[in-house]
Amino acid sequence: MRYLKKHIYLIVLAFSILFAKTSFSQTPQKTRILFVLDASQSMYGLWGQEQKMVVATRLLSQLMDSLKTVENLEVALRVYGHQFSVAAGNRSCEDTKLEVPFATNNFSKIKKKLTEIRPTGTTPIAYSLEQTKNDFPPCTNCKNIIILITDGIEECQGDPCAVALALQKNGVILRPFVIGMGLDLETIDAFKCVGNFFETKDAESFQNVLQIVISQVMNNTTVQVNLMDAFGKPTETDVNMTFYDSFSKSIQYNFIHTINNYGVPDTVPINPALRYDLVVHTLPEVTKKDIEITAGKHNIIGIDAPQGMLKMEMSGLNEYQDLKCLVRKHGDLNTFHVQNFEETTKYIVGDYDLEILTLPRIHVKKVNIAQSHTTKVFIQDPGLATIFLPAKGVASLFVEENNTLKWIYNLSPNSTRETVILQPGNYRLVYRSVNSKNVIETKEKTFKINSGASAQIKF
Repeated sequence: MRYLKKHIYLIVLAFSILFAKTSFSQTPQKTRILFVLDASQSMYGLWGQEQKMVVATRLLSQLMDSLKTVENLEVALRVYGHQFSVAAGNRSCEDTKLEVPFATNNFSKIKKKLTEIRPTGTTPIAYSLEQTKNDFPPCTNCKNIIILITDGIEECQGDPCAVALALQKNGVILRPFVIGMGLDLETIDAFKCVGNFFETKDAESFQNVLQIVISQVMNNTTVQVNLMDAFGKPTETDVNMTFYDSFSKSIQYNFIHTINNYGVPDTVPINPALRYDLVVHTLPEVTKKDIEITAGKHNIIGIDAPQGMLKMEMSGLNEYQDLKCLVRKHGDLNTFHVQNFEETTKYIVGDYDLEILTLPRIHVKKVNIAQSHTTKVFIQDPGLATIFLPAKGVASLFVEENNTLKWIYNLSPNSTRETVILQPGNYRLVYRSVNSKNVIETKEKTFKINSGASAQIKF
């Protein structure tokens, strides 16, 4: 029987993935890849028997041929270090240009431009990346990718990492890909903060990395988030979840988790170029950091989110109009949620401290929330105290507990009559007329409030 259940689950899962791919294909997203190519003087350096520039332009040209048949794809080419000659003493830290803008079927234009480029200048990487924000025309359903190809480090005192981060935070691009061509270890470390870094040692590895990067950009990649209950089953659902870029901390996706028609967590498409921090907006939130996505595959992310319910009730008639309860983790002074009375709310299983905003406030310690169970907290119905004062003045209410007075409420100084909702207990009203200037004229009145009853307090 266990064997049969396992195979039924796998069949259901397969159909759910197929269904997800079909449904999402109805609104295809356009992918736009901007190649940023280093054409600084150092690209004349040799890789084996060939110059680095010859290898890069040849393999990029071959790549253009293979991308021609890809649907919903546009490409563009920006080059830096090719307009001003360092050897001629004409060094420029603004030597960058969008040589071929984004357009439909412009692959041949890029191939032609690649044959014309000659490495002559310096390496303004940060400035070139900053200029890319103007290279992507406005688009409401586009995935913007930068692939930076370089053999050297920033030479113009810019900060490529800061620029890349700003581009991502401003929603211009997803995290860039950086393909290094024979970089030293120090330079490699400097580039890892820019984006997804790949180092190549020769023409063959450069070609392999290009294919890997394009595969990650273009392949259909999906994610299923399993919200695990206390028994290790993916049964929790109907909660919002946010995917953040773990590098830039920018919001990438925001979904409400759903169990689909096949009884499994629903599948969503996701860009595999990023690493993610996942926040599931349960009460309190649960987080999983630095999630790596495998391109071209169905990824399953499991995160513990076992939940139970809490409901606060009264035994009879509720005199309160809008009673609230402050909810805190047990032993933690931070209030993470305010729950309405007579409502049932889900929480992550565990122990909680409650502070119910009655008069006086009711503190309930270490309330346990268990998996799929509704924990009920009952309080007594309040009573009504109608207070009549002989004149306007200063008046305060205290609850008497263990021969101690605890202040709970100040009456309005502009009224001589007020009705206050109080929990059952013993109280003391302390009053002095606003016209009195003598402390000795302070008056006190003790009274008792019973559940569901009313009392009139007069001096």
